[in-house]
Amino acid sequence: MSAAQGPRRAEPASEDRERTIEDRERTAEVKEYDENVSPFVERFAADLTEAGMQRMASRVFACLLASEEGALNSTELAERLRISPAAISGAVRYLSQVHMVSREREPGSRRERYRVHADLWYETFTNRDQLLSRWHATLAAGAEQIGPDTAAGRRIQETQDFFDFMKAELNDLMRRWRAQREK
Repeated sequence: MSAAQGPRRAEPASEDRERTIEDRERTAEVKEYDENVSPFVERFAADLTEAGMQRMASRVFACLLASEEGALNSTELAERLRISPAAISGAVRYLSQVHMVSREREPGSRRERYRVHADLWYETFTNRDQLLSRWHATLAAGAEQIGPDTAAGRRIQETQDFFDFMKAELNDLMRRWRAQREK
């Protein structure tokens, strides 16, 4: 090699070229996300946060919900949301505990993908039905213990009556939803 030619560059290996193309495609995906999907994700996450969900869990959930497959791995979530893996881990732990997402292994990889549950809202409200039943039992015991003739006992009884009403309506609502989905 002559000095005029300068150092000769080695051609990237086939694997490196594929990774470069994959990186460019991923960048295009993130750019598309930033322009078209991110505004929805951030708005819905803000709505969920305002309703009481943890902020980071809201963002991760909204991002998964708005993804084409309903599933992303932690790298994809971090790129889209510009957050750390630790933030993703905590958010996914919470979302798993409340049965809004599940973890699955990527085929042939040690990576996990996080997936929004099928029939998510049905499952969420079905779980709320169990919660309402538990609250009913606690409120009934509380009203009896405090005394139905006291102001506190009457408030507790009214709360119990409200949750009884909600539970009955929720059961009817879920039945109608199943019928609607079967159409």
